[in-house]
Amino acid sequence: MAEVGGWTWERNLRSFLELLSHYVGCGFDATDWETVALAVEGTDDERADGWYSYPLVGEHREVEVRLARSTGGEEVSVTVNGTLTPELEVRADTLLSAFATG
Repeated sequence: MAEVGGWTWERNLRSFLELLSHYVGCGFDATDWETVALAVEGTDDERADGWYSYPLVGEHREVEVRLARSTGGEEVSVTVNGTLTPELEVRADTLLSAFATG
């Protein structure tokens, strides 16, 4: 098990999840996004029980993405854990870095 963590701007969350899903080998469609967007609204990264978990299940990989909004901010804290290959670990970390800018 490995874990990658960081944050992204809330406006970039959908793009982050779509690309991560692609790397995991699963689809992420409008229904997935609606589910996540609705659930993230009620999260709080300052509460241990305030996080939302969403599984991304591909043919050969499965990861869990945990999400929580920053109180009073526009950031979403993110952790990705599971049986991450070194390549997937680097990609998840790179996506988080990219979507935390601008």
